[in-house]
Amino acid sequence: MKLKALLIIAVLMASWTAVYAQQPLGMLDEIPILKDYKAMRASSADPNWKNGNGDARPIAPGQTLTLAELSGPGRIAHIWFTIADNEKFYGKKLVLKMYWDGEKTPSVESPMNDFFCEGHGMDYPVNSLPFRVTSNGRGRNCYFPMPFGKSARIEVTNEGKEPCHALYYYIDWQKLPKLDKDSAYFHAKYRQEFPCKSGDDYLILSAVGKGHYVGCNLSVRCLEPSWWGEGDDFFYIDGETEPSLRGTGSEDYFCDGWGLRQIDGLFYGCPLMEGLDTLDRTTAYRFHIPDPVPFTKSLKVTIEHKGAGPLPDGKWSGFKERADDFSSVAYWYQTEPHVEFTKMPPVEQRLYPSTTIEIEGETLIPSSTAKKELVQRQGIGGSSGGAQLFFTPPSKEEADLSVKFAVQKAGKYDVRLLMTKSWDYGIYRVYLDGTLIGKPMDLYSADVVAAPATKLGKLDLSAGDHTLRFECIGKNDASKGFFLGLDMIELLPVK
Repeated sequence: MKLKALLIIAVLMASWTAVYAQQPLGMLDEIPILKDYKAMRASSADPNWKNGNGDARPIAPGQTLTLAELSGPGRIAHIWFTIADNEKFYGKKLVLKMYWDGEKTPSVESPMNDFFCEGHGMDYPVNSLPFRVTSNGRGRNCYFPMPFGKSARIEVTNEGKEPCHALYYYIDWQKLPKLDKDSAYFHAKYRQEFPCKSGDDYLILSAVGKGHYVGCNLSVRCLEPSWWGEGDDFFYIDGETEPSLRGTGSEDYFCDGWGLRQIDGLFYGCPLMEGLDTLDRTTAYRFHIPDPVPFTKSLKVTIEHKGAGPLPDGKWSGFKERADDFSSVAYWYQTEPHVEFTKMPPVEQRLYPSTTIEIEGETLIPSSTAKKELVQRQGIGGSSGGAQLFFTPPSKEEADLSVKFAVQKAGKYDVRLLMTKSWDYGIYRVYLDGTLIGKPMDLYSADVVAAPATKLGKLDLSAGDHTLRFECIGKNDASKGFFLGLDMIELLPVK
């Protein structure tokens, strides 16, 4: 019995040691160890730090802001950003770049939001180990360690048409006595295909040198209905013509199963999953932190763009090539110099081409039983341009709002509402031209957030004016009011 107990203890100790050895740098086990570096910070703090509070940095259209120029050897340990920018899809228009040791081409180049796993230029929370985004998508944090030998330079360029009003940032780094001889440099690169190219797998990364791959995020916009993610992932290591790592499906690579759903996770997750209708958007991430993929000469990472849909002969297939919109950011470490395997597309090409008719809520002329309470509200952010039609009735009995919108051409449209939610919003029914549509919308949220699209369905609309009516039927027990925020009406012509 004593021998059996000792064997059990030995097995448990071995298991514990294996798990302990895989803990990422900086976890609790390392806290007691004395440090040999000096803690440093570059931030947007007011130079007049004793008496001033001007901590924001604006960026004019077409201008580049240098956030930090650091002298090595050192290691960036944490980056934090928050941004005030009302331009529509500003997260695609602000470009983040990082340069190590005076290199001419950046080792990190990505639209701001894509770098932090917020795809499609949208603002939404992300909860992973290397990236955590809070404040409804506005508090952006990165914990990937970024060593450098001689120097580091971090820049943000505003490629939009409107000013970025305020960029706040912390770049926390460590001044080292020397850089470990085995340290590799952090890289991150954005790539897209709108839509994916026929006959070729989607390329996530093509690296030349010595290093290891630590993950990616992938954003997909459906250009036809149904499941897009039957495509397998492939890793070609050191010039392989046949990949030594082969996957079994897109949701499998992102560590889920039987499709994707909105989830958080340290190493994998899906922070955005709108659905599988035409123009629905998904973003998923997978980080190879316990299981990096090493390479000594080169690495190519691809994923098929295959899924469900009709074949040319009309038959249905669950594994056909699809031409959806894909974009991604690959994350890896390698020795320098690196090879530029893709170029950043111009800003106008980073925005989705679309036939969607967008009617901004703040442009609509409302009528209600509480007209004096109707105002336009700024600062919603994300994809809306920063404004909404904000309805503030003082009671449930007065919470009845109607707005008119015009349709130029008769036809069938996929009708969607972009609403906001907040702590004082009510529960509303929606009527279109007097007909009740869909289920009631509970617009309560503890914070002000842009809600996922409310789908009213594929509806036949005649040319001319139509009326949307919002009828309040109550409120969430946690809500403090009966307010409503209409951000946008989207009309997608149905083929």
